[in-house]
Amino acid sequence: MNGNEPQVRKPRADVQRNRAALLATAQRHFRQHGVGTSLEAVAKEAGVGPGTLYRHFPTREALLAAVLQTRSEELAARRTDIEQLGDAGAALEQWLRAMEEYFSAFSGLPEPLMAAARAQDPDNPLTIPCDIFIASTDKYVTAAQSGGHVRASVRGYDLFLAACSIAWIKGNGADEESLNRLRTLLANGYRQLGHVSQ
Repeated sequence: MNGNEPQVRKPRADVQRNRAALLATAQRHFRQHGVGTSLEAVAKEAGVGPGTLYRHFPTREALLAAVLQTRSEELAARRTDIEQLGDAGAALEQWLRAMEEYFSAFSGLPEPLMAAARAQDPDNPLTIPCDIFIASTDKYVTAAQSGGHVRASVRGYDLFLAACSIAWIKGNGADEESLNRLRTLLANGYRQLGHVSQ
């Protein structure tokens, strides 16, 4: 190694421990109390001061984006299964359901995601995950349109918002029968004529 090359310093062990503890605690609090939970309570339970939390995660959105990143593997596994289907229409339907379930993990999660998608603020840490969701949905939509399953006017952004909306309704106490009717209405809206579900 060239002696003139700058050495990259690894984060101190205690810094890594604090970050891991904050993420695990925040995920638990988001699950139990929703995304509006007290960040001071998260810091206290993680055994650090509020200043340490804000050094790692300057905003609630930054903490939420980091927690979502820790959960991305389960969604990646779902995508792997979906891509084995061989039916573009069914793949899109399964992807929308996977997003809905992902967005339903924490009460109140759909609102900051939809806000980030609308605003497209590069300083909002949730903008990047939203862009990834929308781009992935666009790929499923384009494939389904090529197969004649989905109307030409439909965009991935539209169906991303629809999945967020159903997740929001689900998080506010809708029963499964009502949710299934909403999913059918949504599918009948985006499907090409001749591919309408009953």
